[in-house]
Amino acid sequence: MEEPSTQIDLTVTDLKQWSYCARIPFYRYVLPVDFARTYKMQRGKTAQAAVEALERRRRLKEYGLREGKRLFGISLRSRELGLAGKLDLLVVTGAACFPVEFKDTEGGVRKNHRVQIAAYAILAEAAFDMPAPEGFVYLVPTDEVVRVVVTAEERTRVHASLAEIRAMIADEMLPEPTTVRARCDACEYQNYCADIW
Repeated sequence: MEEPSTQIDLTVTDLKQWSYCARIPFYRYVLPVDFARTYKMQRGKTAQAAVEALERRRRLKEYGLREGKRLFGISLRSRELGLAGKLDLLVVTGAACFPVEFKDTEGGVRKNHRVQIAAYAILAEAAFDMPAPEGFVYLVPTDEVVRVVVTAEERTRVHASLAEIRAMIADEMLPEPTTVRARCDACEYQNYCADIW
């Protein structure tokens, strides 16, 4: 009889948050606490619905694609990786698939967005048995589509981050806070980081 897996299931959002501030997954898994819904979180949900409606009319040419089928709000999961997530949009062509995330953020595509796209690319490849060599981030405030090439380095970062998060959970060790203190101002967990306030 096969032993049940003791691997902790994680989400793509956990990976994104780990890259943004490693304390967020700590507060979610090790020290489960209530968090404050921020204005930015609420605005993001509202923007998501509006963007999806507009996205249905967007031409694939804006992604540099000639053809493809759009799958909105698709849930992806890998039992092998213990990883799951709900992707904003997946464009599937005859030869490849392309994850797309909508971001109501200013300042361009950051490292945490790239990790998120890479994780969705890995999940989409497994689910659709086709390559996902790149993805896109649609920046809502500027109405800009940014191509994100999914490199071997970013794929390795996904696997390494999964291991790091699981080790942090197992060890129950509070990670260092983000070095970008501006992120703390609107963080839903700021009440719990007394050491930086």
